[in-house]
Amino acid sequence: MANLVAIVGRPNVGKSTLFNRLTQTRHAIVSDVAGTTRDRQYGKCSWGTTVFSVVDTGGWVVNSDDIFEDAIRQQVKAASDEADLILFLVDVETGLTDWDEDVAKILRKSKLPIIVVANKVDNSGEAYVAAEFYKLGLGEPVSISAATGGGTGDLLDLIVEKLPSESQDEIEDEIPRFAVVGRPNAGKSSLINAFVGEERNIVTEIAGTTRDSIYTRYNKFGFDFYLVDTAGIRRKNKVTEDLEFYSVMRSIRAIENSDVCILIIDATRGIEAQDMNIFQLIQRNHKSLVVVVNKWDLVESKDQKVIRTFENAIRERMAPFVDFPIIFASALTKQRIFKILETAKQVYTNRKARVGTTKLNAVMLPIIEQTPPPSIKGKYIKIKYCSQLPNTQIPSFVFYANLPQYVKENYRRFLENKIREHWSMHGCPINVFVRKK
Repeated sequence: MANLVAIVGRPNVGKSTLFNRLTQTRHAIVSDVAGTTRDRQYGKCSWGTTVFSVVDTGGWVVNSDDIFEDAIRQQVKAASDEADLILFLVDVETGLTDWDEDVAKILRKSKLPIIVVANKVDNSGEAYVAAEFYKLGLGEPVSISAATGGGTGDLLDLIVEKLPSESQDEIEDEIPRFAVVGRPNAGKSSLINAFVGEERNIVTEIAGTTRDSIYTRYNKFGFDFYLVDTAGIRRKNKVTEDLEFYSVMRSIRAIENSDVCILIIDATRGIEAQDMNIFQLIQRNHKSLVVVVNKWDLVESKDQKVIRTFENAIRERMAPFVDFPIIFASALTKQRIFKILETAKQVYTNRKARVGTTKLNAVMLPIIEQTPPPSIKGKYIKIKYCSQLPNTQIPSFVFYANLPQYVKENYRRFLENKIREHWSMHGCPINVFVRKK
């Protein structure tokens, strides 16, 4: 299970810059205007052999009358509840502020490992200024410059050292792990209850710490599966404010630890931005997907034209990945509950699909010969051989070419679509690589 690291701190201390540095991306918008980051950014960081997830929160402003700033504070509180380690970012240019002390007071109550990170230390003289942050009572501050990367190697060493060891639960690999995810009030809890019923036929329940996902094994309707739930979903008393952020944090947990994600969409509201956020998390983690349009019993017109319109709208928003099942169901009336589990099991099987090298070449090479990659600068690209890579998380295919650097993304997508036409990969992401022959 990947650990989760949350970056917290007051506005404009450089949280987004540090996020970009750790994840080696430019996802977070960087600006000198305080409060630029209103949403959360999520990415992966690898250091040595350790891989962990990073969440960039909005600025934390305590005792503010500003509703927007108060909402950001709640987001960071949620991050503190859900993360495995907190990076508390402070700014040596402005020095220790009342805000920093208020934040530290709240963080000191947390049982999580916390690293105080003194940012904007661009020379050795400023490193002495960082010593004043000892007053926060959270240990030795680590001096860095997120903008230039100075000191981030030492910081990463410390993060890896302080992260709790990833739990090695005795999960049987051949049993599928289903995660029910979606935005608040889409019907996740109702669907989980419909799956497990009042009379829970629980075989085993494997739980780690309060922040780990919980694997509950069920044997229902002839299906043997783990339902990946997070402890957070069960702590309903904490879900009082900022439902959306709790939803994203817990979705990260559940998605990372699952094989198949069952994404719930509310039929009465259609596909919204929050649904797309969760879909992107699923894609980024290369998980198989089943989309469930819940509350179908509340829709007045249920004819084929309405169903097709709904399906097309979902696939258009989620393009270019469109090869996934969509099921119209109702958790309340238990309509098509069996179908959801049946489809999720099939999608899980598709994920493990193997195509023999001889058969793959026999099908794909004539297609490539008929529709070769477009020539670039008078150079002709020839693909002579292909095979499926062994022991990969998702089906991954490699095509060997004389000039792989000239094969564009749209042609790789063409190859992917042809593979999907001939072999059942429904609901499952696949990788297509082009390498030097």
